[in-house]
Amino acid sequence: MQIDLLAFAKRAAALKAENKKFLSSLKKSDPRKLDEKFHAQHEEVFSRIDCLSCANCCKTTSPIVRESDVDRLAKTLRIRPAEVIAHYLTSEPDGTYVMRTSPCPFLGADNYCSVYEGRPAACREYPHTDRKKMIQLLDLTFKNTQVCPAVLEMVEGMKQL
Repeated sequence: MQIDLLAFAKRAAALKAENKKFLSSLKKSDPRKLDEKFHAQHEEVFSRIDCLSCANCCKTTSPIVRESDVDRLAKTLRIRPAEVIAHYLTSEPDGTYVMRTSPCPFLGADNYCSVYEGRPAACREYPHTDRKKMIQLLDLTFKNTQVCPAVLEMVEGMKQL
């Protein structure tokens, strides 16, 4: 099933203020119980949604790329780390990198990642909803409700708990 990204964007925009308020209210939650709820929602939503039907994260955002990611990408692409930086990345003031272009240059027309095994850690962990200490990631989760249909579904599910 292909995800309708236009319909998703409209729904995410309509729920933006409500979700900001809701996620902000979760900052008062017991961190362990919040993790349990998020992880349960993560499992439930990803049992229904396939990232390959969407890939909006790869189409619209750029992950943080660290030196270890550069090395892994270089090995996967069989080029020098300096070439990875020169061809694909832009330096950030904090010493990390981001992809030079959006959509990601490694995203195929079929939504598959051509460097999947060597992808950056931020890509591996996205959308970060199965991590520990979700209480520290609520602002990021809010931002991701505008990018990822699965995160929007998780937050909507959390409202029902």
